[in-house]
Amino acid sequence: MDYKNSGVDIEAGYRSVELMKEHIKKTQRPEVLGGIGGFAGAFDLSMIKGMDEPVLLSGTDGCGTKVKLAFLLDKHDTIGIDCVAMCVNDIACSGGEPLFFLDYIACGKNYPEKIATIVSGVAEGCRQAGAALVGGETAEHPGLMPEDEYDLAGFAVGVVEKKEMITGASIKPGDVLVGIASSGVHSNGFSLVRKIFDMSAKSLGRYYADLGMTLGENLLTPTRIYVNALRSIKEAGVVVKGTSHITGGGFYENIPRMLPEGIAARVKKDSYEIPPIFTLMAKEGKVEEQMMYNTYNMGLGMVLAVDPADADKTVKALQDEGDKAYIIGETVAADRGVILV
Repeated sequence: MDYKNSGVDIEAGYRSVELMKEHIKKTQRPEVLGGIGGFAGAFDLSMIKGMDEPVLLSGTDGCGTKVKLAFLLDKHDTIGIDCVAMCVNDIACSGGEPLFFLDYIACGKNYPEKIATIVSGVAEGCRQAGAALVGGETAEHPGLMPEDEYDLAGFAVGVVEKKEMITGASIKPGDVLVGIASSGVHSNGFSLVRKIFDMSAKSLGRYYADLGMTLGENLLTPTRIYVNALRSIKEAGVVVKGTSHITGGGFYENIPRMLPEGIAARVKKDSYEIPPIFTLMAKEGKVEEQMMYNTYNMGLGMVLAVDPADADKTVKALQDEGDKAYIIGETVAADRGVILV
């Protein structure tokens, strides 16, 4: 009896690492020390010596049950972008710059080519965010997970000057809310998505004219990474007062997280175009409007609060960066929460 006979293939693990290296190289920053395969990822923090009060930020998350679609469609090269996005977008919410990222893949069986494909997506997400992929772990769990399934999670660390942290503390009534478009459903609410639609190859392969693609292609569209978007606003000279990453819990849970007590966000539903995937889900699943806004991003992956004098400058900076941005409402004096009008 040996380890391989028990279901863990050490040689497959070695091959996975070799296949990953070409993708990981694309994410390296000058601060990364050593190579891939050590016990710890090393990152030189000498850069913070030039900062007055550096604050480290961290974020960890996974892709939820969106990975189920990757299994069904046998497409594994984008789910890693989702994993990175869910972590680095949270860091960007506080005004930080992501520095490095680590991933964790748990699988029923290590298929090296598949693992390398997953990591290629992680590396692409890191490249988009400007973060180095400094390490990770692939764990085989025979008998605990089906051989053809996996789960993916990640962890990111970033840094920000304490005086430049976005906390929401300065938000006051009359500030303008700016929404940044999402790329689709992103990585939340897929347990409900999988109840709304038949999760079969035929259903996911169906082409929808309103979507301009198949259902599966639309649902697997990677989560938008907003690191560069937030940086472009800062470089335009705008001080962002508050930022909300619209993830699980939709508008109702996430927008209030940036608001002080006694301030509510009044959002105009007709201030931007809701992507057709959300209209389709509401119709096919008979999901009430309140539940849609309480579950999904509804087309806005980030919501910012800025001074009225900076609203147009913020939208222009985002558009120049290639993001779609909209003035979607304002803050008002009321119990902390969201008012949809």
